[in-house]
Amino acid sequence: MQVFMDLLEQGRAPYQVVSYGKQFLKEQGFVELDFKQPMKIERGGRYMIAPYPSMLFAFSVGASFGTNMQKDAVRIAMAHTDFPCFKLKSKPEYTTKEYLQVNVEPYGGMLKGTWFDRPLGLAGKVMLAGEDAFTPKCVIFDSERALFTIPSLAPHMDRGANNKHEYDMQTELQPVTGMLTEACSRNGFLQEYLAKELNVDADEILSFDLFLYNMDHPECIGLTEEFVSAPRIDNLASVAALLEGITVETNTDNLSVIALFDNEEIGSRSKQGADSLLLRELLMRIKDSLQLTEEALQCALLRGFLLSVDGAHALHPNYTAKSDITNEVFLTKGPVIKTSASQRYLSDSEGTAVLMQICKEKNIPYQVQVNRSGMPGGQTLGPIAASYLPMQGADLGIPMLAMHSARELAAADDYASLRALIGAYFSL
Repeated sequence: MQVFMDLLEQGRAPYQVVSYGKQFLKEQGFVELDFKQPMKIERGGRYMIAPYPSMLFAFSVGASFGTNMQKDAVRIAMAHTDFPCFKLKSKPEYTTKEYLQVNVEPYGGMLKGTWFDRPLGLAGKVMLAGEDAFTPKCVIFDSERALFTIPSLAPHMDRGANNKHEYDMQTELQPVTGMLTEACSRNGFLQEYLAKELNVDADEILSFDLFLYNMDHPECIGLTEEFVSAPRIDNLASVAALLEGITVETNTDNLSVIALFDNEEIGSRSKQGADSLLLRELLMRIKDSLQLTEEALQCALLRGFLLSVDGAHALHPNYTAKSDITNEVFLTKGPVIKTSASQRYLSDSEGTAVLMQICKEKNIPYQVQVNRSGMPGGQTLGPIAASYLPMQGADLGIPMLAMHSARELAAADDYASLRALIGAYFSL
């Protein structure tokens, strides 16, 4: 549970999520590799590799993996490091009357109304001039304090405010960061702030990918503190469970892999997203380093399993009609196996049966979800990865309320059960 809470606190942008994951894995004995260099690995070894700063692979090579084509298997579990928020635009500074503001755009499908009146920090990466044009210097940045807020309009000035469900992103959701003064540069106040924080000259800053994040702290709430209320539960709960799960004593016949991709919230079609060929490229390079044949790896993949781990929708007590009439999902009742006739999730009856049997053998509670007809839900990483890795698999995640809100709700017991299930998945 501590890893989960720490990651919720520290994982304020995908780059910080990866930094946390690398430090955690290093403490567990994982050796970091460079994706730009030839890969040298050994059976029995544990490795991690970050091809890009917002995504991370970690894998454990079984001591016997690749020596028995009748037993070798590849076990993969995936999650995503990103979450809905605001992204800072280039040339973001502007003034409205006497107010200093920054120009932002939405990243992912956020629940917009929940972002008003929050303390907002700034995190991401800043690119500085490097030794040559093709190697700019990447600096991971976190303000670690609130710089912005988006003040709501009082109901006295908008009598229909409580009936409003749509907002103009360009005019109504632009953050305020200060007041105009003689000492403040009207057009460069944020650039000046970043330069000061990074201890560089302003003209050394070439570009950036910076996101506004909710600075609210995670809390355990409820009569018996059974709930976790926090920003970024979707999908850092899954990331934390995968980080803890890959550190167990994995099956010695298997290659065990976790893949933490970026950009799921905007469709995964990026070099660091699940719709790239990075995962398949990683497997090919592991094959080559271990001197396996193409057929040996293919057999191990077909004997393996692909697990896509992302949040699931719990039944909402105030909107019960939004859930399926015979497949209700509740907080505290265990992780959810997600199914869909349209294959928006990876699970079929065979993949579902695999997870059900693991849960029964290990006495782990579980639930099965089907969306209400006419409400398809979002697609996950599972079907995307299965398009180029045609493996048996399933979609799984903890049940949640207020998904994509600036602050979400889950249950502590469900995270513990998910962590136990991931650990069992890799150890069996």
